Amino acid sequence: MASPNLDTVRKDISGTDKQLLELLAKRRQLSMEVAKSKLASSKPVRDTTREQQLLVELIETGKSLQLDAPYVTQVFHSIIEDSVLLQQAYLQQHINPDTIAHKVRVAFLGQQGSYSHLAAQKYFARKAEEVIEHGCKTFKEVIGKVENGLADYALLPIENTSSGGINEVYDLLQHTSLHIVGEVSVPVEHCLLVATATSEEKIKTIYSHFQPIAQCSEYLSHLPEVAIERTDATSHAFEIVANMARDDVAAIGNADGGRLYGLTAIRTGLANQKQNYSRFIVVARKPIDVAEQIPAKTTFIMSVKQRPGALVDALIILKQNNINMCKLESRPIPGNPWEEMFYVDVESNVSSSNLITAMEQLNDITTFIKILGCYPSDDISPTEPVVD
Repeated sequence: MASPNLDTVRKDISGTDKQLLELLAKRRQLSMEVAKSKLASSKPVRDTTREQQLLVELIETGKSLQLDAPYVTQVFHSIIEDSVLLQQAYLQQHINPDTIAHKVRVAFLGQQGSYSHLAAQKYFARKAEEVIEHGCKTFKEVIGKVENGLADYALLPIENTSSGGINEVYDLLQHTSLHIVGEVSVPVEHCLLVATATSEEKIKTIYSHFQPIAQCSEYLSHLPEVAIERTDATSHAFEIVANMARDDVAAIGNADGGRLYGLTAIRTGLANQKQNYSRFIVVARKPIDVAEQIPAKTTFIMSVKQRPGALVDALIILKQNNINMCKLESRPIPGNPWEEMFYVDVESNVSSSNLITAMEQLNDITTFIKILGCYPSDDISPTEPVVD
């Protein structure tokens, strides 16, 4: 039996890929029609019961086509997530027409290739046709770009699953007049990146931002003879290593970012936690409204009276109003020794009756309270099919 002609097979694959893209585009259009129908019905964007039924049916159909369940599930998780985010973006633009723009100016830490840059690309992929990038050296400069009208949005890392909250960002949020209007979480894959053909054993100096250094502390603890140099951003570390072009220096950061500077990863998976994610917030000069069909988060800061149980009393108010708190972070108040400012994230729309009541009650027992923003939740958890 003659072997198939490779060129012919590759041509058929290319034709099939084109058909797949056309079908994906058609599915996107249908998702937009669903979003438009939800404007009038006020139905939630997500219907996890229907998603589960859909996945079960697709897995069964896939079996008849010799496609295994994990493959079908993975593909349609991506398709469903895209559909949800597309519908949310449409509903948000409808309720916030002033935010519609073909071109946006975005400030972030570092230059091309930094984690903040990658997060900005992900967040604005569905929200603008053109993104004008403003790389900055410090978080203060990032915020200042928006406060002074030189950028429309700022992207700031707020927490990491490995190293925890970014204290400098929390402290800056105490004093800015900007509002949180969005969030985005990105997977963090720390790699050891080099500019020349070398080996891990030859490395004498490693450059990176302090966050990747903290998140890779276990790996670095086994390199006592290696000097660790902090940089303003991972992109700055990439730039330094690329310019030095030596076999004894390396950077820690994202492989895709390092590739922009001609760097190659010689070791991956450096983070203390293998499931490593960073969450970023998006801030702007004006607050936004969040459509009722979309899961929302509200972030506020508060300080409580210096008496036993004051914080507990505040948190009980959230519980009594059936509001789920998903984040609580404390930071010292400058000039007030031993007093703390608490940052709180709750899963609730600021316009909901429950949160309005809770905020009124919190006003009575706190010494200071301020809403930093209400924004769509980035948590698009995949629905798992239940297959017998």
